[in-house]
Amino acid sequence: MKMMTCPLNGPRNISEFAYGGEVIPEPASDTVDDAGWASFVFLSDNSAGVVREWWCHVPTSYWFIAERHRRSNEILRTYPASEVFGAGAQAKDQPA
Repeated sequence: MKMMTCPLNGPRNISEFAYGGEVIPEPASDTVDDAGWASFVFLSDNSAGVVREWWCHVPTSYWFIAERHRRSNEILRTYPASEVFGAGAQAKDQPA
């Protein structure tokens, strides 16, 4: 059984989580064109190595970031979004 450590709930079965995509900077919505927005939404680098990804612990709706090695699929680290986005993300880290 594959496990992932949720920063809020501790180790859990991977079936409790939903993948949310790679953590990448969002383009400014007032200046990006359709092609730029489509690239942001649908295209990814998909290169081998470590990537930061959004994950959600579905039972609690808790979103966090995981660092995963794409080649080995090993989850190296999980942490609250506030570590990347600062204190402003703290309220969003808490379950509803």
